[in-house]
Amino acid sequence: MKKKLLIIDDDSFLTKSISSYLISEDFLVDAANNSSNIMHHIEVTKPDLIITDIMMPHLDGYDLMKKIRKSKISNTIPVIFLTAKGMTSDRIVGYNLGCNAYIAKPFFPKELLAIIKNIFKNLESISISRKANEKNLTSLSANKQSEKIVLSNLTSREYNIIILVSKGFMNKEIAHKLNISLRNVEKYVSQLLQKTDTRNRTELAKLALFADLKKKRANDGNRTRE
Repeated sequence: MKKKLLIIDDDSFLTKSISSYLISEDFLVDAANNSSNIMHHIEVTKPDLIITDIMMPHLDGYDLMKKIRKSKISNTIPVIFLTAKGMTSDRIVGYNLGCNAYIAKPFFPKELLAIIKNIFKNLESISISRKANEKNLTSLSANKQSEKIVLSNLTSREYNIIILVSKGFMNKEIAHKLNISLRNVEKYVSQLLQKTDTRNRTELAKLALFADLKKKRANDGNRTRE
């Protein structure tokens, strides 16, 4: 899908020139030569990126930038300052207000194009990373819920054994503590590995700790089946 750009500059010749160039580079371009009602225009059209001058009548670029960043609708739209104000102090003000790039006039159109493409590339990388993190969180939540379901189906004896395994007790110690045979403990541990789909005692212990069995035990203290 083509990206929609908004150019704001009171120099109509410049806006037409930039618009023509960016349209030839496969962008959708909207232009405004008056900044008086520009915030309403921005919030209605919701451009993907804004290119604005600073020295304009009615509303200068700095004040416009403040309004853009305060608006819930436009606060994430990337903004490029394209201006004759090229002093370092001017650039610092622009970046402190939240602009994504600052280009001093006169400029090369190819430089503007490269900056625009780089901004969209960075935004895409952030979006991909965010989606991956959301997917991981969803997967983690699903795994945790699955573990709760598995653990809720344990018998009282299995429950006690998995708690002791999570505390690092060996089979002989568990047998002595629960006053059952070593063979029975081995049988229960084998059953627990199958029920919880874990490969060894270490994974079984991690599962028990992750699911916070101690708290769950207090809620299920009346369970007696084996």
